[in-house]
Amino acid sequence: MSLSCNTTVSITDLHSLLECKLVKFSQVAADLKQFCLYKVQHNPLLTRVTSSRNPFRPQKVCSFW
Repeated sequence: MSLSCNTTVSITDLHSLLECKLVKFSQVAADLKQFCLYKVQHNPLLTRVTSSRNPFRPQKVCSFW
C-alpha cells in the first residue's frame, strides 16, 4: 500500500505499516521506573559529588607567605 495513493489510512494500517509493537501503559511505566532506579546511582543530581570531582568548587589559592 502506498501512502501517496491512499489519503485515508486507518490506525491499524499505520501500525502494520510501521510494525509497531503496542505495549500497555502500565508496562511502560514499570520499565521506566526500573530504568530510573537502575540509573539513580550514576546521577550526580541525586548522589553526592565528591569535592575532588566537583568542577564548580571554589579554587584554592596557594600562597607561599
